[in-house]
Amino acid sequence: MRTIYFGTFVHSLALADLQVIPSAAVGVAENGTIEFLDQNASSAEASAERHSWPAGSYSVVASDPSSASFFFPGFFDTHIHASQYPNVGLFGKTTLLDWLNSYTFPLESSFSDLKVADNVYSRVIARTLGNGTTTAAYYATVHAAGTNLLADIALKAGQRAFIGRCCMDANSPDYYCDKNLEEAQKATLEVLDHIKKIDPNHDIVSPILTPRFAASCSKELLCWLGKLSTETSLPVQTHISENLLEVELVKSMHPFAASYAGVYDKCGLLHDKTILAHAVHLTDDERLLIAKRGSGVAHCPASNSALTSGETRVKWLLDAGVKVGLGTDVSGGFTPSILHTARQALLVSRHLSMKGDETHKLSIEEVLYLATLGGAEVCGLANKLGNFLPGKKWDAQLITLDCKNSPVDIFPWELEKHEDLVAKWLFNGDDRNVAKVWVDGKLVAGTAFISFQ
Repeated sequence: MRTIYFGTFVHSLALADLQVIPSAAVGVAENGTIEFLDQNASSAEASAERHSWPAGSYSVVASDPSSASFFFPGFFDTHIHASQYPNVGLFGKTTLLDWLNSYTFPLESSFSDLKVADNVYSRVIARTLGNGTTTAAYYATVHAAGTNLLADIALKAGQRAFIGRCCMDANSPDYYCDKNLEEAQKATLEVLDHIKKIDPNHDIVSPILTPRFAASCSKELLCWLGKLSTETSLPVQTHISENLLEVELVKSMHPFAASYAGVYDKCGLLHDKTILAHAVHLTDDERLLIAKRGSGVAHCPASNSALTSGETRVKWLLDAGVKVGLGTDVSGGFTPSILHTARQALLVSRHLSMKGDETHKLSIEEVLYLATLGGAEVCGLANKLGNFLPGKKWDAQLITLDCKNSPVDIFPWELEKHEDLVAKWLFNGDDRNVAKVWVDGKLVAGTAFISFQ
């Protein structure tokens, strides 16, 4: 049945344009597509009549007009390691390269056991959905069977997901790597075939080619993945310039290119369906190359701070035309929440501005754009997701700030100050405020969903 959603709506139309609509109605077709957005609606019924929806042909979901609640687009997590979820908060005093060897590779190697994979993947998907993440770009492990299981779980849960098997045939532990190029090719194609079987049109779950990062891949593997991406038009995700020692390692391993970005470019991996995580230490030339190729950046402020990797200059990237979204980067990042990550992005930008350049500062409007429409652009889905414009899919959250045990205290005089409510949510909210989550028009998560279940 078609549905009309009625109440307060908040969504981004552009980087600094966060639109708050106090009384609106959104009509959603049975297939999850938004048919109309009435910005001055008096009631769901009045909008139904205006659009010739007969009584009895639709249901109504309304935010409570007497409460601090609003509809908001689903979040995009453009960079998250599903297999690392048990290690959230575990990084000690390490930096990137020793963290990988001390914490990450030992954990990921255990995913040859499908019971381990099932336990972890089920919980990370439930947790991210419960935090309002309707689309996630996941890294799995080198194991094809475990990666296929991640795709199965995401599809069953109803979360949009890009599923990537980590390709790594160089500079990796003997106990955890692709033993050779042929093994990496076979395992990668096995995952592509599996996802094609379970979601033939990639409507909800899509494969994404995943060279872990240039320092863990041979030139031959990188170039094979680039060729495969060209032949199949599949997206790519990888890391770039996260840590200064990593940048030097890539330079020594791949002298055929003038820069880190150049390695990916020469191997055919830098294009408009590429998601590059971190981009902390890019040069001016790399920034321009990434913009020219149309690639996007997953900004991971929590991880960059936790592992002392550095501060990504988001405004500097945006000014050059580079697409930017947000990534939790679990488990370098200590939170699976994109709302928390948006908070971190704002604070990191202020630390950059304290060094004397105010142009680095991000606003509330801008970080919420990065969390939604910006992420949709990075994932190549801005034509169908990211806000509530007609023709897009209903991937949404119902946020309730005055719910039971809410971390956000709301006072009576604030109920009509919608922009202030959004600000308080950004800085104080968490998953307790996520009452309902929809993907493709289907209710899949939220505190109300859990209660109903």
